Formats: sequence, C-alpha cells, structure tokens
Amino acid sequence: MASSSPKNLTTTNHLRHVESMASLPSGAGKISHLNAVILGEALASEENDFVFPSDAFSRQALIPSPHKYLEMYKRSIEDPAGFWSGIASSQFYWKQKWGDQVCSENLDVRKGDIKIEWFKGGITNICYNCLDRNIDAGLADKIALYWESNEPGFDAHLTYSQLLHRVCQLANYLKSIGVRKGDAVIVYLPMLMELPITMLACARIGAVHSVVFAGFSSESLAQRIVDCKPKVVITCNAVRRGPKTIHLKDIVDAALVESAKNGISIDVCLTCENQSALKRESTKWQEGRDVWWEDVVPKYPTTCDVEWVDAEDPLFLLYTSGSTGKPKGVLHTTGGYMVYTATTFKYAFDYKESDVYWCTADCGWITGHSYVTYGPMLNGATVVVYEGAPNYPDSGRCWDIVDKYKVTIFYTAPTLVRSLMRDGDEYVTRYSRKSLRVLGSVGEPINPSAWRWFFNLVGGSRCPISDTWWQTETGGFMITPLPGAWPQKPGSATFPFFGVQPVIVDEKGTEIDGECSGYLCVKGSWPGAFRTLYGDHERYETTYFRPFPGYYFTGDGCSRDKDGYHWLTGRVDDVINVSGHRIGTAEVESALVSHPQCAEAAVVGVEHEVKGQGIYAFVTLVEGVPYSEELRKSLILIVRNQIGAFAAPDKIHWAPGLPKTRSGKIMRRILRKMASRQLDELGDISTLAEPGVVDQLIALADS
Repeated sequence: MASSSPKNLTTTNHLRHVESMASLPSGAGKISHLNAVILGEALASEENDFVFPSDAFSRQALIPSPHKYLEMYKRSIEDPAGFWSGIASSQFYWKQKWGDQVCSENLDVRKGDIKIEWFKGGITNICYNCLDRNIDAGLADKIALYWESNEPGFDAHLTYSQLLHRVCQLANYLKSIGVRKGDAVIVYLPMLMELPITMLACARIGAVHSVVFAGFSSESLAQRIVDCKPKVVITCNAVRRGPKTIHLKDIVDAALVESAKNGISIDVCLTCENQSALKRESTKWQEGRDVWWEDVVPKYPTTCDVEWVDAEDPLFLLYTSGSTGKPKGVLHTTGGYMVYTATTFKYAFDYKESDVYWCTADCGWITGHSYVTYGPMLNGATVVVYEGAPNYPDSGRCWDIVDKYKVTIFYTAPTLVRSLMRDGDEYVTRYSRKSLRVLGSVGEPINPSAWRWFFNLVGGSRCPISDTWWQTETGGFMITPLPGAWPQKPGSATFPFFGVQPVIVDEKGTEIDGECSGYLCVKGSWPGAFRTLYGDHERYETTYFRPFPGYYFTGDGCSRDKDGYHWLTGRVDDVINVSGHRIGTAEVESALVSHPQCAEAAVVGVEHEVKGQGIYAFVTLVEGVPYSEELRKSLILIVRNQIGAFAAPDKIHWAPGLPKTRSGKIMRRILRKMASRQLDELGDISTLAEPGVVDQLIALADS
C-alpha cells in the first residue's frame, strides 16, 4: 500500500493487523501460530485469542474478507467526499442534489469556530427515505414493525404501507395544531408502536423531535421542556414494565406544572391510551390541554405531503443524562445522519432482506434512534419492538421473543447479557434460538467472560458478535467488527468503520502509534457527527474539541494491542489513578466478573490518603452464593493475578443489585457518592429501575 501522504500513513497504522490477516491463507486451521477457533466451535478459555468467522458465513457476508474491508476503508479515508457521496447518491432519494462541496469542516478551535457540514444544499426527507422509498421499491406489504407487549400473548404488527398511513395521520394532526418545520416536539413514550410512528411523523413535516426516555423524573422532563420549548408534548397514560405499572401521564403533568413556573406553558398534551396498563377513566385529565390520541389522530387522512428539508436542517435533539446542571441537547441534522446510520446498520450487522432484527434499546436513547427506527427502516428491515422488561415473566423472555418472531439479528447491552448470565443457562437452553445469525453489543465494553457466554450459549458458537463502540454524539457506529470480515477477540471493538479515523493520544495530545493506551480521539469528521449542543455551541467546543485541538475528543480511554485491535477502557473519568498507575474501571470489572461466583461488578475510584485514589468494587454474586471473607479474598486475588497487585480492590462492597436505569445503564454517579459516604448527595434516583437497591447497598456498606 502506498504511504506517500499522512492519510495513507494513518490507514497503515489502523490496519497493520487487518492487512497481515489479508495476506494469510483463509481459514483458521492454516494459521498455526495463532490460537484460533472458527465459528461453530465452542470458545472455552482466555487462551483462544481469535474467533474466526466460518467460511460459510464469510462467503455470504457483505464484507467477506479483510481485503474487501481494506479496499473500502482506504477509499473512505483517502477520498471521503467520493466515498460518501457515492453511497448517498445511489441508495437514497434526494429532491435536489448537494452542491460541489460534499463536506465542509473545521475541528480545530485554534482556526475558528468548530463546524461540520455534509451534503449541504442537498434536499431530502428521512421519513420519505424510510417509508415511501421502500414502498416504491416493492416493500409495501413487508412487515415493518412487530410489536410485543409486556404481557405474553399480546402483540401487533404493521406493514410498511400501514406504517406510512399511521405516520401520515399523526403528521396531519400535528400540522393541524400548528406544528411547523423547525418546531420542537417532546416525546415521552414507552416502547409502543406510537413511538417510532411519532419520530417518523415529526421528520415527515420537518419538526424536531426530542424523545425523553420514559423513566426520567418530572424534574428532568421539565428541564428538557424549558430548554427546547416544544409546541406539543406526546405521551401515554401509563405503561406496564414487568409487574409494575408506571403512571407516565402523572409524571408529565408534574413536569408541565414545573415548566410553567419557568415561563414555558404547553398548550397540547397528546396522550395515548395504553389500555393494558391503565383505563381511560382512571387517567388524570386537564380539559383544554390534554387530548386522547385515539380520539383525534385516526380521523386524519392517511396521506401527507413531505416537507423537504436541507441535509443540514435539524432532525432531532437528544439530551444526554447523568451530568449535573443543565442537560446537554445533542443536535443531529438530517442528511449525513441518514446516510451514516443506514450504512453502519447495513454493514455492521451484515443485513440481508430476509432478516428479522431486534434491538432491545429504548428509543429514549441514541441506540433506539439510530438502530431501532432510522438505520433499520432506511434499509427496509423488519424490526421487533418490545414494550416490557427483558426478564418478565422470567429470564427466558428474550429467547421466547427470538423464537416467536424468528429473530436473526439480536442487538443488546452487556448489562443485560450479564444479568441473564447470572440467572442461569436453563432459561436460554429451553429455547431453540436457531434463527439467530448475528449478535450485537452496545453501551459499554463487554467483558470477555460475558462475550464468551453470549457467543457460546446464546449464539450456539456460530454467530459473530458486533461489539460496537459509538456515542450519542457520533450518531452511529465508530469502531465495530464487520461480521465475516476478520477474526474477533472477545471484548474488543476491533477496527474503525468506513470514514472513521480513531487516534490514541497522550496527555499532551500527541498521537501514539502501535501498541499503546491513552485518550481516544477522532481525526476528521464523519457524516453522522452531531453538529452542536442546542443553544450552547461554546459548551460543544469546550467539551469535545478544546481538550485536544484538531480532534474530536470522545472522553473515552482506549488501548490498541499488538495486532491493531481497539479495546475501550471506559470513560476517562472512570480511570482511577492509583499510586501513579492509571487503571480503567472496565479492566478491573472484567477481572472480577471472570470469577465463577461473580455475576456483575461495578468499580469506582475513591479518595485514598496514601495512594491518591483507591479502588472500590461493588460485587453482585451468582444467585445462591453466600457472602464470605474467603470469597472476598478470592475476588481480590483474581484481580491481582489478572492485572497486578496495584489494581487489587481496596474494598469489596457486596451488592444484591446495582443501581441501574430501566435501560440497564449502571448509575455510577450514585456508586461514587456511596463509596465516598456522601449519602446526602445521592441526588435524583427516580430513573432507577429498582430504587430500593440504594437502601440495600447502604445497609451492606460495612459488611
């Protein structure tokens, strides 16, 4: 490969190992110096570094080899404008093409304002591309959505043409109450079909949706209402999640009272009646403001003209959670996001027209935007949407749903994998799962032992795992395996997606080559990147572009091994500095979870008078295993053995459960406060799936 330019050198650095794999004979059996298994053989131990795709899988894959990947990746870096405009032109509908410039960017604060633009001047509509374009291509009668209720036995489905009709009816209703292009719409819905319908209806008329996860408190919802000043709030009266009923409308009512105190009054609250959770007559109501969806939306026509928008017009706002003070409203625009989410979905899951795809994420998070609604539907996929809890009525529910709908691609979070792993293999093995062909992981690094369980048991040792690394801010996958293209290493996100140039830098911002650890940054823009923080471009620049001028700073730590594979080590603020040793919390958690009696672990840093910071580990044991001093010592020993004495936890805190949001995200902020004994500063715990866990942990603090 030529190396006459810095871009080529960057490509070389990223792909040294992929290139070496490309030059080897195909098939793991011929590579004697590598520990390797082929899909279809159980992966038993840490000693097997590589998991190779089977020849049968690779032959049918969209990217069947390192050669093909390398060819496309090189082009995407050396000629990003040509690469992305080729995909955008051939696979999407544009009312009007963009001008001469495909991309315009400045990622260096020293050279002026940060700016990222893709396909500016191009006129399109993402709803049209998700629905009308696919119907015109012959998919009118293909199932777009399978909906599965929280309660087993209740379900529904919509074809692409039926979905378009429902979307148009809501779009017409929104126009009738004065919602126009550029207006914000707050959406506080659970995983009903009405949620993707609402997102698509907003996009159809050029309105900017802001979906708020229907687990946030009224205070959090009010903050978001005050920030984006929506024309309407869309919710439902209640939802059943597992055995619990959550009264969403009551939360919205409280939020609207709070936002009104801050000068933002909402004239319309459109409310779905979710009969399985709460009857209409039991729902609190404010006449003149509250409107039943079922009373008005179905009366509107099933066709609605498209509002054609510029590629750089806003598509949605998504507020990031967890930080103190004002929430950050991540703003994504239309054209680049559309092209990027569709392309990442297609290649990272090796998507085929016959696939049935299920992502367990809620649309209140970025994963639900990019990989429940937009990415799959831009590809004309059949998507499963599940309303309920993954362990209701028991821990076999996921696999029951997989068998029921013949799911072929299953995308979930490591937290859920570990939780189901803890509950025992029998919940998995009682179901066939034979339809599965690709698995996926999202949200945090997946530790190797959970990866192996997912691979061996759930996927029957035959399904590649797309262990994706990306962020709310990136819009789509950044570093991810491509199934069939190259061997995987359990726990590694592997290599960059097309057009993405990850670099690892030291504290001074100097790029480090080869095997190393440091701060993960991205050089150059990609179409799916967010464009600003709503109403606060200065904060956008300060948070993401000022730490290392010239780069997008991800906030994550990363290691690159001798083979060029990327290993995410967690947030940089989740790096603990013990006596000068920088230790990623994910690394310690992975070591703890490799203990056969440890089901889950969460590690935080805590002040230490000698070492600066100490390591404080919350440990959940496998069901039925009692707490003991011997086990505590055994857990510390496994960390010493796997990482080193410097990484040994100073404290093991027994945890019957961990504080998690309903989407499964561990609330480490709460754990940090608990470890520091700042119990009066735990803050808002209303978004936790099980708020009672907090009291249990406090009670066990000194055991």
